[in-house]
Amino acid sequence: MTPAMTPERVLRTYITLVVVSTAASSMIWGINTLFLLDAGLSIGKTFAANAFFTVGMVLFEVPTGVVADTVGRRTSYLLGTATLFGSTLLYLLLWKAQAPFVLWAVVSMLLGLGFTFFSGATEAWLVDGLHATGYGGSLDDAFAKGQVAGGVAMMAGSIGGGFLAQVTNLGMPYVVRALLLAATFTVAWRSMRDVGFTPKPRVSVRAEMGGILRSSLRHGLLNPRVRWVMLAGPFTAGVTVYGFYAAQPYLLQLYGHADAYWIAGLSAGIVAGAQIAGGASASYVARLVRDRILILIGAIVTSGAVIAMLGLVTSFWVALVLLMVWATMFAAMTPVRQAYLNSHIPSEQRATVLSFDNLLGSAGGVVIQPGLGRSADVWGYGPTYVLSAGLQLLALPFLGQARRAGKSVESTPDEALALQP
Repeated sequence: MTPAMTPERVLRTYITLVVVSTAASSMIWGINTLFLLDAGLSIGKTFAANAFFTVGMVLFEVPTGVVADTVGRRTSYLLGTATLFGSTLLYLLLWKAQAPFVLWAVVSMLLGLGFTFFSGATEAWLVDGLHATGYGGSLDDAFAKGQVAGGVAMMAGSIGGGFLAQVTNLGMPYVVRALLLAATFTVAWRSMRDVGFTPKPRVSVRAEMGGILRSSLRHGLLNPRVRWVMLAGPFTAGVTVYGFYAAQPYLLQLYGHADAYWIAGLSAGIVAGAQIAGGASASYVARLVRDRILILIGAIVTSGAVIAMLGLVTSFWVALVLLMVWATMFAAMTPVRQAYLNSHIPSEQRATVLSFDNLLGSAGGVVIQPGLGRSADVWGYGPTYVLSAGLQLLALPFLGQARRAGKSVESTPDEALALQP
């Protein structure tokens, strides 16, 4: 007999899934850029391959969000895990074969497809489950706990992946990642149940998709409380991904040893540590400053100044400290942004709207990543970090619009737990 779902069990299952999936994913985060360069790609093509990963997310975000809102959150999560498992093995084969760029582009899109099954579905599963089981806490706390747990897993995975690559080769972390994804599938299959959500009976898939998309637009871009925060996403998301992956070769350049893979793993581990610190402080900051949009504005301004400084320094150790500060700002911002968006989205459209938000962020990455990658080819990594700071600050006018709308202060308990059908 399956145990009854309680708020504690829902949160525990969510955190377990975050830990195992993040550990799997982060095995290659510290060395992915080095892996692609080792496969024969130039700096520009390396970030172009990352951009095709983002293209996959743009193309599939909304369709996979619809899967989560019609078939179920659990089904979407399992499909994502299986897709990532297969595409990770294909990445490994491309590396061994020194494959041409076009194949990297195709498989990168498949990786993007895998992650779109996760995005939206996991958050929606958590929020629905907490509401259905009578959760009395705040969403900021729930998301922050998940972020701290994910940070611990990321630290272990990224540092472990870097050291594993150092003592074996750059392909071995991908093998371990595939094994961990198989474990993730097993955990989700046994522990994840759709609670607080009932799939709709399907008559016409096309009609269902159209109806859900219209409702999602109404509760997303047409909702002034949500629209401006979503439109700020492309600028911050694109810069974040580039800043993280460019740090791998940039820090090795400052360190002076191009084959010190453990440095790349350590840098990713430091970002994970910053994620833990940021997640742990997010709920405190949210209680101290009730205006969530003001928190986002402050984090973007501060992190923009830090990433500009990161591009100007010549000391490896100073750059490492600045990377940690920059990552902490984004880590503290993430659960606040999640709670803000979820507090204005009804359950029936939650996964699709969140997927659409991810789509907008990914769209920014499609343009920003290859552009900054090409800039690094021409000018080097330092100047592109300064350029990244300027791009990130373009999010501020949109957040200013959100704040002027006067919709940024929520009541407690969170509106998300009241916005149910």
